[in-house]
Amino acid sequence: MSADFTPDELMEVNAARALAGARTCFVGIGLPSTAANLARTTHNPGLVLMYESGTIGSKPTRLPLSIGDGELAETADAVVPVVEMFNYWLQGGRIDVGFLGAAQVDRFANINTTVVDRGPGRPEGRLPGAGGAPEIASNCGQVLMVLRHSTRNFVEKIDFVTTLGHGSGPGDRARLGMSGQGPVAVITDLGILRPDPATAELVLTELHPGVTVEQVRAATGWELKSAGTVGVTEPPNGTELAALRTLKSA
Repeated sequence: MSADFTPDELMEVNAARALAGARTCFVGIGLPSTAANLARTTHNPGLVLMYESGTIGSKPTRLPLSIGDGELAETADAVVPVVEMFNYWLQGGRIDVGFLGAAQVDRFANINTTVVDRGPGRPEGRLPGAGGAPEIASNCGQVLMVLRHSTRNFVEKIDFVTTLGHGSGPGDRARLGMSGQGPVAVITDLGILRPDPATAELVLTELHPGVTVEQVRAATGWELKSAGTVGVTEPPNGTELAALRTLKSA
């Protein structure tokens, strides 16, 4: 891989590109927030960023530390009560894209952010929890996910289902009355996975420059399938890298 950018930067830039056509985005903290703020400063300056603390149209000059970061409210077009954010905006189907991270993901893009099994004789590992992710995944028009790719994160069976992606396959979301499409892409530091239209199982559709299919399969905890034609993402350009590094350095 070129020394001009890191695997994380490649992941974050591609995650930002995925928001090029969105109007509104419900943003999770961490990598999703990095990608969403990069998208707003590059590919989609009109993108309205919404955080579960109740801020609408936030324009932070640095990456927020949490959903309660004061700059989110100071730079927002409006701040509404959390109950309005969820009941009216989110559950009302008024948000185009939800952007989430995860600790564990399975082949159907179900998410665990609650607890992990640390092995015999060891207490379970506690994670940050659900936050608004279950409602985001249920009600946004579609969901994007971003996380680093390893067998620790991409597992055959998640230890706890915090947030439903595609359940156990086609039809589960409709059966449960979920209005949104659910996860449409999982962007990692190795490539991009998307659900197969027929099975809803994640398949490898794009590789990042310098990465091989074998590398991605070795970093996945199930037998990952590939699309008939696996594309290669474009490397970050100078404008994208400059904007990303400015955000991170602020």
